[in-house]
Amino acid sequence: MIGLGLAALGRPEYLNIRLGTSIDKSEASYKENAFKVLDAAYSNGVRFFDTAPSYGKGEFFLKDWQATRSYADTVLSTKWGYTYVANWELGFSSAHEVKEHSLSKLIEQWDTSKILLPNLKVYQIHSATFESGVLENIEVLKKLSEIKAATGLKIGLTVSGKNQKEVIKAALEIKVNDLSLFDSFQVTYNVFEQDTADILKEVHVAGKFIIIKEGLANGRVFLPSTAQEILQQLASKYKVGIDAIALRFCIDSIPSTIVLSGASDSQQLEENLKALTFKLTEDEMKLLKSCKVDAATYWKERSDLSWN
Repeated sequence: MIGLGLAALGRPEYLNIRLGTSIDKSEASYKENAFKVLDAAYSNGVRFFDTAPSYGKGEFFLKDWQATRSYADTVLSTKWGYTYVANWELGFSSAHEVKEHSLSKLIEQWDTSKILLPNLKVYQIHSATFESGVLENIEVLKKLSEIKAATGLKIGLTVSGKNQKEVIKAALEIKVNDLSLFDSFQVTYNVFEQDTADILKEVHVAGKFIIIKEGLANGRVFLPSTAQEILQQLASKYKVGIDAIALRFCIDSIPSTIVLSGASDSQQLEENLKALTFKLTEDEMKLLKSCKVDAATYWKERSDLSWN
């Protein structure tokens, strides 16, 4: 299944390989475009929508869209832990988002995010790491457990970096009041970054909810490489774009997974959704699995990408 992530829809600059464009980057224009993409997604069967406070106006665009459409069957997901600080300033010279996994930040962002209820179904720690200490912060874990008990939300986390699988493994062991806390895991997985393949199978067997992000590797699947040649051959065979092959690889890798499209316009979304029109063969999957790179190398390359 494909869901829609709002990272590229809620803020005027995004971490990827895109060159600068001359499109209207005003907030009003972005909101109009976000509504068009959300409408196109819904009309094409997409029901899962993922956002975060650090996605600029992503949460507010999603709230306003949901309020005006009043769909009963949408499943909304958001996060806490990063604050968007670029304030729509193009070419912002510092980091566009600041990470903070404190109890006060959780309370602050939850007070805003809960406006997405009752369609909000998944609430996640944004980029949980050992370094932030969030998995050992008893006050935060207890607060998340309280939110879960009061709302019925799936409590989850997103992971990034070369030790994704270690963070997932640690999170699976966390209990509050003798009950497993985390129900949902959002993981970076694509033809290059396959380091979590085995642990994700364990997560699936454990009955947890899995969300795949960055299926296009922030656009790097389009760069010249051996992988790109393989992707192009398969794209020609199935008469789709490289993006659809890359997303289909994620869908066929892990059962019962939501794979996020990060489309920034309706045309990109339409191309992404073509991933649902075919299924890769076992030999094709083996071929794409051969494209994996070392996790440390992948994340070093990702950290060198520019906001544009």
